[in-house]
Amino acid sequence: MGAFLNSIIEHMIFWMAWVIIPLAIEIIPAVGNFFILLKKRITMKKAAAPVKFPEITIIIPIYNSSETLEGCLESVNNSDYPKDSMRIMLVNNCSKDNSFEIFCLCQQKFSGLQMQWMNAMQGKSKALNLALFNSEGKYIIHIDSDGKLEPTAIRHIVEKFEANPNIHSLTGVVLTDPDLIEETDNFFMRIFRRCEFLEYCQAFLAGRNFESELDSIYTLSGAFSAFRKSVILKTRMYNTDTVCEDTHVTFQIRKIMKKNVHLCEDALFYVDPIEGLDKLYTQRQRWQIGELEVSNMFLKNELKTAGFFSNFLIRILSFDHTFAFPRMIWYFALICLAMMNYPFSLIAGSVLVLYALYTFSAFLFYLNIISYLKNMKNLRKYYAKKFYLLLLMPLYNMYIFWIRFAGIVNSIKRKSSWKTLAFKDERKLFGDIVKKDFFPLKKIITRIHNFVNYSE
Repeated sequence: MGAFLNSIIEHMIFWMAWVIIPLAIEIIPAVGNFFILLKKRITMKKAAAPVKFPEITIIIPIYNSSETLEGCLESVNNSDYPKDSMRIMLVNNCSKDNSFEIFCLCQQKFSGLQMQWMNAMQGKSKALNLALFNSEGKYIIHIDSDGKLEPTAIRHIVEKFEANPNIHSLTGVVLTDPDLIEETDNFFMRIFRRCEFLEYCQAFLAGRNFESELDSIYTLSGAFSAFRKSVILKTRMYNTDTVCEDTHVTFQIRKIMKKNVHLCEDALFYVDPIEGLDKLYTQRQRWQIGELEVSNMFLKNELKTAGFFSNFLIRILSFDHTFAFPRMIWYFALICLAMMNYPFSLIAGSVLVLYALYTFSAFLFYLNIISYLKNMKNLRKYYAKKFYLLLLMPLYNMYIFWIRFAGIVNSIKRKSSWKTLAFKDERKLFGDIVKKDFFPLKKIITRIHNFVNYSE
C-alpha cells in the first residue's frame, strides 16, 4: 500500500511540475479569454452610423510598392465610405521602382479618389510624420501599401470612433489574404500559410480582441491603425530610432497622452501571406527586437517585481520575454529526462497531455473567432473549414516561439535594423564562429596526429 501511495505521489509531482508553466501562462488565460469574449459577443451592439461622415485622411507609406499599390488603392476605391470625405496621401520613402508611374495610372483609373503624392527621403518614420503634418480631417487612418481593405473597414473604424468619444486610437484586424494562400502551388507551403492565417485570426480576433476589452493592447498594428487627429498630433510622432514605430506610438498614447487603445473587430485589412521561412524568420525577429527596444525606452525605470501585478505592460512583457527562458529550459528538460532513465511512456504521455491542452486552447479561440466572423460569411466559411489545422497549431506556435527567442538573444548584441539576418545567414555565421573557435584545437590535434604517425 505504501509503495502504491509513493508511486501516486511521484506521478502527481511529475505532472504538476510539467503542467504548471503551460497552465499558468497559456491554458488558464485562454479559458478566461474565451468566456470574456463570449460575453462581449453576446452583449455587443452595432455602432450607429453618424448623421454625416466626417472628413478623414488615409496615409499610405510607399517603398518599392509597384506590385501591390494598384490593388491597395483599388480596395480604397471600393470602400463604402464617401469618397468626397476621404483624402489619400501617398508618402514615398526612397522608392527605386516605378511606384510613381503606378500612382499616375491609378489617378486616371480611380478618378473619384482625392490622392496626393509626397516625397520624403529620410526613412519611413519621417515620411509618416510628413504626411501627418499635412493631413486634414477628424481622423487619421494608416494602411500599408501591400495590403487590401475590406470594403466596410473604413466605415466601421469611423463609426466606432464616433460612437465612443473615449476611444482615441484603434487597430484594425490584419489577416493574410485567403485567395493568395489558396493559390500557393507547394503543398507544404500552402499548409504553412494556412497556419499563418489561423495565427493572425487568433492574434487579432481572440488575443487583441480580449486585450481591447480590458484596454490592455500592447501595440497597434502598423499595417492598419487609426487615430483621432487631435491626439496623434500631440504625441512626439513616429520615432526614427526604432523599427517598431507602431509600438512606439502606442506607448506614447498610453504613457504620455494617458489615452486608451482599442480594436475595431469588424474592420479587416488583408496582407500577403509570408513568402517563405527565411522571410518569416527575419520578420518576427525584427518585431521582437523592436518591441524590446521600445519597452526599454518607456519601461526601464518600472521593471520591478511589484509592477508585474499593477502594470499590464510589464506583465505582458514578462510573459513574452522573461518567461521565454524557463520555457526553453522546459523543452530541453525532456531530453534530460530521457537520459535520466525516466520511462518513455511517462515522457511521451506528458507531451501528449500538453499537446492536447494546447489544442484545446486553440479550439476555444476557434469558437470565439467563428462568432466574430458571423457577418463575414465567405471569410467565416473559409476559416471554419480549416478546423483540422488546430491539430498543427501547437507545432506552428512552437516554431514561432523559437524564432522569437532567437530575436530576444539577438537583441542583446545587435542594434535593431529593417535588414535582419535570415536564418541561412545566421547559420553560416554560426558555422564560421565555430570553425574559428575550434581552429586552434584542430591544429593541435593535427600536430599530435602527425607526430604519432610520423615515420622515417
